[in-house]
Amino acid sequence: MTKALVTGGAGFIGSHLAELLISEGCEVIVVDNLTSGRMSNLSSIAEHAGFTFIDADIRDIASLKPAFKDVDWVFHLAGLADIVPSIEMPGQYFSTNVTGTFNVLECARNAGAERIVYAASSSSYGIPEVYPTPETSPIQPQYPYALTKYMGEELTLHWAQVYGLDAISLRLFNVYGTRSRTSGAYGAVFGVFLAQKLSGRPFTVVGDGQQTRDFTYVTDVAQAFLAAAQSHVSGEAMNVGSGGTFSINRLVELLGGEVEFIPKRPGEPDCTFADINKINTLLGWRARISFEEGVGHMLEHITDWRDAPVWDPKSIDQATEAWFQYLGD
Repeated sequence: MTKALVTGGAGFIGSHLAELLISEGCEVIVVDNLTSGRMSNLSSIAEHAGFTFIDADIRDIASLKPAFKDVDWVFHLAGLADIVPSIEMPGQYFSTNVTGTFNVLECARNAGAERIVYAASSSSYGIPEVYPTPETSPIQPQYPYALTKYMGEELTLHWAQVYGLDAISLRLFNVYGTRSRTSGAYGAVFGVFLAQKLSGRPFTVVGDGQQTRDFTYVTDVAQAFLAAAQSHVSGEAMNVGSGGTFSINRLVELLGGEVEFIPKRPGEPDCTFADINKINTLLGWRARISFEEGVGHMLEHITDWRDAPVWDPKSIDQATEAWFQYLGD
């Protein structure tokens, strides 16, 4: 039986990955510090056999090390996300996304883990020059979150090069789906819109809504992590995207509701669109869930956002003040 460890395994993507690994017959260890109201995700995983939970923070290598005993696969998804908090608290993002990744890599190396798969971010491309965006595109992060996630990727691939650790980095594009964050900082569009729909408020659409995103459903992303672990490829970074790009106006159309437009934000691309030829060629992976099907799944679970913050133009303006202050012209 393969023993798999998932850091951040009680989180959005991590919980789906943990369930997939269990269904594949793996013995799964979830390492998480249970921030951001993750207990419900953990409860969902705990319904399955072959699951162990360890409460640990990746910044604390002493508490982290015991979780790696006899581990075969390591999936490193733990980290801090969101743009504005990374601008306001760059030290926390560095300690978690960079030092924490170093700790995970060292624990994996010292434990003799067979493979590590790192969750990188497509935000590291910044405002891309080419669409669909290939892995060879320039790295030009616009804010500390993107920078620290790329630094984690560089560490991971360097450990593969120097120490012979089999490792793959997956650059994730606009992941959405059930169990996505329902609290905390202003951020992902789905959480914002679903809470607004539940409360009967208009959707706060940035700019003119014609900007597009490579929305990739979370179960497809989990399958990409599994494919990476099962492969013999190492030392590579690969995009994980849907194979398409979809406008915010199309999302609003699928969700159904009124619209309120708010100012466009600096440092955001008008389009995200992954070139997925590399991962399809090397791993045989391709997304299966259509955008329409994925949005349907979200609407079926819309009550999950009943306690989420309900944003309006005024509260968004206050929450994104640092964004405009530091990233504006």
